[in-house]
Amino acid sequence: MAVAVVTDSTCDIPPPLARRLGIAVVPLNVHFGTRSYKDGVTITPDVFYSMLVGSPELPTTSLPSPGEFKETYDRLGEDSDGIVSIHISSRISGTYNSARQGAKLTSATCPVEVIDSAQSSMGLGLVVVKASEAANRGAGHDEVVALARDAAARAQCFCLFGTMQYLVKGGRVGKARGLLGSALSVKPMIIVRDGVPSQLGVARTLPKALVRMKKTARDFAPIESLAVMHSTTPELADEIATDLSDMLPQGTAPFVTRFGPALGVYAGPGAIAVAVIQGERSLSPC
Repeated sequence: MAVAVVTDSTCDIPPPLARRLGIAVVPLNVHFGTRSYKDGVTITPDVFYSMLVGSPELPTTSLPSPGEFKETYDRLGEDSDGIVSIHISSRISGTYNSARQGAKLTSATCPVEVIDSAQSSMGLGLVVVKASEAANRGAGHDEVVALARDAAARAQCFCLFGTMQYLVKGGRVGKARGLLGSALSVKPMIIVRDGVPSQLGVARTLPKALVRMKKTARDFAPIESLAVMHSTTPELADEIATDLSDMLPQGTAPFVTRFGPALGVYAGPGAIAVAVIQGERSLSPC
């Protein structure tokens, strides 16, 4: 038996990678009026962004229920030595608390550890991938828990928005409120700090914003892993990943993935982001 790793759909891990690593992804719900969908299960990113741009009303999200987490833990607990469940920051979403409630209800007899990553998107996803790779190598429950907590402490995620209207309407501005006064005339950037979106900076043009994003990534060097996320600009994501690939250890490459529907509700079209896990000896930039 092995340790099972669970996360939620805000991780934005590419589905083929999640399947290959055996990661259980519990989906959030996305609602367009009276129509409800399971993120990544009954609605794909392509369909979601088409609906988002064409919808007269802003979609909303809701959490997986404690019962959904319980069912996941019950199923995995039948043939696992332990379960490590890693989730989006509890200061952004209530998903972590729902998972904790599910862990209290589960019939699984193996240990279940629920971890608040204090991150979002692939800031969370890179932590989950690292934990899952360790579990697949045969690491024990306590070792996977310790590794996940350590990786989460070294994870960073920052995002450039095409528009902040979706973030503002969705109520996920956090400590980045200082960007609101000029959000219509600049390219706003945020970073997840202490579990909440905080202001990273602004730029007048997209090229200048991309320079700032790449510099921010390089300020976190050395790094162990890196991901580039986008909502509707795959070519730009590929370009950034290529530009930053020299930061990674030899033999590794950046992940390029897409904001899924649960985060796309707030990111909106045109968003681009970078996530990294810093090397163990690196320090955060000033």
